[in-house]
Amino acid sequence: MSDFKFPQTQSLPPGATTNGPATPSKRQELFKWQVRIFALSWLAYAAFYFPRSAFSAAKVGVLEEGFLTKQTLGLLDSAYLAAYAIGQFVWGACAEKYGTRVVVAGGMIMAGVASFLMGVVPAVALFLPLMIAQGLAQSTGWAALSKNIASFFTISKRGRAMGFFSTSYAFGGLAGAPVTGWVAYSLFDSWRWAFIAGTAVILFAFVLFLIFQRNSPQEVGLPGIDEDPSLLDAEHRKDSKASAVPKRARFALRDLLAAVRYEPMVLRLGLVYFLIKPARYAVLLWGPVLVLEAMPNLSAMTAIMVPVAFGITGMVAPILAGWMSDTLFGARRVPPSVLSLLLLVAALGLWQVTTQTGEIALIVLLLSFIGLTAYASDAMVSGVAAVDFGTSKYAAGATGFINGCGSVGAILGGLLPGFFSGTVIFYTFAGAALLAAALLIPSWNKRPVSA
Repeated sequence: MSDFKFPQTQSLPPGATTNGPATPSKRQELFKWQVRIFALSWLAYAAFYFPRSAFSAAKVGVLEEGFLTKQTLGLLDSAYLAAYAIGQFVWGACAEKYGTRVVVAGGMIMAGVASFLMGVVPAVALFLPLMIAQGLAQSTGWAALSKNIASFFTISKRGRAMGFFSTSYAFGGLAGAPVTGWVAYSLFDSWRWAFIAGTAVILFAFVLFLIFQRNSPQEVGLPGIDEDPSLLDAEHRKDSKASAVPKRARFALRDLLAAVRYEPMVLRLGLVYFLIKPARYAVLLWGPVLVLEAMPNLSAMTAIMVPVAFGITGMVAPILAGWMSDTLFGARRVPPSVLSLLLLVAALGLWQVTTQTGEIALIVLLLSFIGLTAYASDAMVSGVAAVDFGTSKYAAGATGFINGCGSVGAILGGLLPGFFSGTVIFYTFAGAALLAAALLIPSWNKRPVSA
């Protein structure tokens, strides 16, 4: 973890030429923009999780007051995740056409408005369209922001860069429900304030993102990440700026599958992510309820805090997996994915045994291990491998496609806990994770074509 450095120089692609060494000032300028873009991307995606997690925190109060049944909450989660899945396929391709800044900023505004309305509308029946709007808004973030990371970092450093970036959603999942839940139950004693708190967080991040975000090195007069950074004379900078302006070509349906046609591995990763994402979303969306079912005597705030263990180890997992893929496995992303999936299978299979003990410490420990293994495999498949196999040319499209497939699977993570016990849920998702590992093993040594 301490070995990670933002790359200040970039290696030449095959066949490239150089006009001489890049000046230290230009290398420093590139480094400055890498730090800036990384920080903004991390903050933006972490902020998305606060209006997203508000519903998870609000569920405890909604069930206590009898506004909605557990089954209805599961159906609302399904509507949200269906919209999220559709958005993943669309927004990733849109980010290729129109740039990260436009897509993500629009999504942040939509997420904030939808969350605010869920906190103030008197009719719970309006939750359905607002959950759909929230799903579409949330899906603008990951693919577009992953493209930003791919645009500023070379493949040799991308495992660590994406590993650190993936901590954004681990942190969001860790802090979103406790923070919005604390505002709702400790400050105002009303579940509606969870949504208003989520709105406040994402609007703050939106202002910073809108002011300071840029889509690519070319927009600030630097060469593209796959170009020679020593080619920074005035003429090259002028050409780079001109080429950075996206062509406003009409969006076509074929754009949704451009990354799959470019690299078939994208399709396999999409299928794998379909199988593994439900487990993470079951804990993310239903964690407090699952804990309450296992230990009915806990308070609402305690039940919300127990799944924090899932998010804490989730913060470490992407960094560890990214470092392993870059160093131990020579920039191969499949080996750490397979290993973490096999460990996840074992962890999910222990849920029934652990909850039967009635020991809250053991439940916390198990959720910690589930978080470590789930987030490690998740970050590898949906993040580093997605942008690697998509390459900087199709990074957003590949990430959007893979995450879209995963989000279709995540519908099960939002729906099934509303109808089945935690034991059934975890056994089912353990089987899915085992199948995902089996699908990846034949690609153990697979590398992207540009590696």
